[in-house]
Amino acid sequence: MLKSKKGKALALCMAAALSLSALAGCGSEKSAEKKVVKVGIVQLVEHNALDAANKGFVDGLAKRGYKEGENIEFDRQNAQADQSNLQNIAQRFVNNKVDLICAIATPAAQAAANLTKDIPIVATAVTDYQQAKLVASNEAPKGNVTGTTDMNPIKEQVDLLLKLVPNAKTIGTVYCSSEVNSETQVKLMKEYAQSKGLTVIEATVSTVNDIQQATQSLVGKVDAIYEPTDNIIASAMPTLAAITNPAKIPVICGEPNMVKAGGLATYGVDYYQLGLQTGEMAADILSGKAKPADMPIQALKEMKLTINETNAKLLGITIPADMLSSADLVQ
Repeated sequence: MLKSKKGKALALCMAAALSLSALAGCGSEKSAEKKVVKVGIVQLVEHNALDAANKGFVDGLAKRGYKEGENIEFDRQNAQADQSNLQNIAQRFVNNKVDLICAIATPAAQAAANLTKDIPIVATAVTDYQQAKLVASNEAPKGNVTGTTDMNPIKEQVDLLLKLVPNAKTIGTVYCSSEVNSETQVKLMKEYAQSKGLTVIEATVSTVNDIQQATQSLVGKVDAIYEPTDNIIASAMPTLAAITNPAKIPVICGEPNMVKAGGLATYGVDYYQLGLQTGEMAADILSGKAKPADMPIQALKEMKLTINETNAKLLGITIPADMLSSADLVQ
């Protein structure tokens, strides 16, 4: 009888233990379902184009079910165009073992890629990944880096310049000499412009403090200016426009936000859409659907014509009717 009671007690204890174990199993299952992924976002500098790409990236992830406050946590950092800041931010992400890094602009992607070969890096606002030595090739990255390119339709932009300033013979360009993406764009622009019989005068800068002097050096020498998607220039476009507009020099820009900040027109990339596309690529990586090594660099299929009407009136330029009907007009 005593043995029977002990046996029942033992059986009850075992049943209770199994129940607790099952409950614990359910808890860990729910925990796994609610796993919060950590994503570090490093942005080179604050300006409208990169800000738009940043927002688009977060929205792209949300579109695919990765919503902030629910299952994803962002560590947002801005380097303020400082190389040492980029290094420190990238190191912070590596130390914190984030699940993925989003690098916005070429120097940001290079800083992250130099510090980790394990954490997936999805970049955006990078012109040429292969030229920047971020991937083996744009078609087959073969490493931990992939993303979207903001390569401009250079030929179409030069054609746009000639359509708006048909008498142009000499064009100028101001860009940062240490930005690989800017050098790439200017090289392509020069080749095409020269094939059209145009002379190109370059003025390079190292920081925003150089923009005023560099732009002033072109006044009286050029009929128009072409500006690539250079991060230093984009962050201080009003400084350049404060010189070009009074001098009646039209500026064709690499992207719409530069037009809104004082340029004349562009046929270029919508950075919000570019960021959105980047976010969806990141979602594929986080969900295990794809790996950076196998993801070709992606580009936007559609570009946007943007014209600053106020600027056109100030410069005395008449916008052709066919362009007005298809353009995104800003004041």
